[in-house]
Amino acid sequence: MRETGAHPELGPLKAGDRVGLVAPSGPAPADRLDRAVSLLSGWGLEPVLGDHVRDVNPRAPYLAGEDRHRAEDLQNMWCDDHIDAVFCIRGGYGSVRILDLLDAGKLRAARQKPLIGSSDATALHEYWADNLQLATWFTPMVATDALLEDPAAQTKLKEALFTPYAGRSYTASAAESLVEGKATGILTGGNLSLLAMTLGAKPVPDNTGRIALLEDITEDIYRLDALLHTLLRAGWFEGLTGIALGSWLKCGELHEVKALVTELLVPLGIPLVWELGFGHGPGAHSIPLGVHATLTADGNPHLVLT
Repeated sequence: MRETGAHPELGPLKAGDRVGLVAPSGPAPADRLDRAVSLLSGWGLEPVLGDHVRDVNPRAPYLAGEDRHRAEDLQNMWCDDHIDAVFCIRGGYGSVRILDLLDAGKLRAARQKPLIGSSDATALHEYWADNLQLATWFTPMVATDALLEDPAAQTKLKEALFTPYAGRSYTASAAESLVEGKATGILTGGNLSLLAMTLGAKPVPDNTGRIALLEDITEDIYRLDALLHTLLRAGWFEGLTGIALGSWLKCGELHEVKALVTELLVPLGIPLVWELGFGHGPGAHSIPLGVHATLTADGNPHLVLT
């Protein structure tokens, strides 16, 4: 893996690199995993499957096997110096169950490389940031229809992984500034449900000087209300310089979600952009967390990595 820029752990990758595929959360259907392998192979990469990536937990089929095996696969792939990146193949639920089974010391001692995924993998992005102080990639999952059936998302993921990240700009046709202004800071956040789920198990993060990215999927409006209030009451938003919102797929009527975030987040008085094009929506962007960026909330809202 070539080292470019301030965060060599983000890549870029090159043809011939060996990439690990692990399932720290839910199981991926066999055909989706096979298609993910074909996709990555078509990009010139060499996919390497985790020992338990095809497992299904017999008691809880929403989990990709036993907790210890999912943790072992993730840890072993990250600590293998012959692996150049690690893909979390699917979200769902389960990453929080393996956090306490990971050995942070061994992970820190391993060669840095891209960690790639989103949704339930938000818990892993937080863990990598807190314990390894590394940036990670928030991207569509490679063994899901969100990527496999979306050529635009595939193109964006490939570009993210194979080219230097600095200077990249993100926007979307539906992007709208709810609070105008300009914010600079380190990108943080991810999936709203997971950010709320991990509260209480560790100190509330100090988000001073950071820009938050937030999105979610299949949560009723009252659940989004509760999740946002959980973060607000915990002080999670304190110190943020700006907020960019992504997709809210299958979260009810979008106008209701927009009204909710307007009610709860506009009063924070910091630059706030609606629907910047990341998350679970069509053509989703692949964006690194843990890097410096500038969020411009005006008539042409956009996010630029610096």
